[in-house]
Amino acid sequence: MARNPDETRFEIQRHRILKAAAICFNKKGYSGTSLKDVSRLLGLTDAALYYYVKNKEELVYQCYLRAAELGREAMEQAVRDGETGLEQATMYIRNHVEIMVGDEGPVAIMSEIPSLKRAHRNEILHVSRQHSMAFEEILDRGIADGSVVDCDVRMTGNAIMGSINWIPKWFHGKASMAAEIRKELPEILVRGLRT
Repeated sequence: MARNPDETRFEIQRHRILKAAAICFNKKGYSGTSLKDVSRLLGLTDAALYYYVKNKEELVYQCYLRAAELGREAMEQAVRDGETGLEQATMYIRNHVEIMVGDEGPVAIMSEIPSLKRAHRNEILHVSRQHSMAFEEILDRGIADGSVVDCDVRMTGNAIMGSINWIPKWFHGKASMAAEIRKELPEILVRGLRT
């Protein structure tokens, strides 16, 4: 099925807006960021930005949905391609790190969930918990197949995912550092999982 060119342009611009908003929210937080900051970063008028989002709360909500979707895709690919629990965990970590430092980044850090209205907050918390549980299942599989050391899967999963999710706070787009993060961080995070 051919894509509608207008739909494609809309999605490309929406993607640009969410990446720019992630930069602003990660740097200044929810209360310190205005829609004007995002539009200024993109060189858009305020009216153009309002075509895509109604207000700042909706923008941060959309950023979090985007982050959750990218994380879910990284997880699904790892489960599909890895055989053992350790292979799946390693692939997921590599995939997710790539999202954080690669072309898909930056991704908004989910540190402003309390600022969301109740329905959005509940949805993001639910999606986030589902994602954490999926990673815990990978770790459980690895323990069962002998590829992952016996561990508290919730604590281990939170430590690993927290490390990945916090990358946008300290990484700001330098290519040489991105290469180092791709190489070193997955190895650091996986080292403690191996039997």
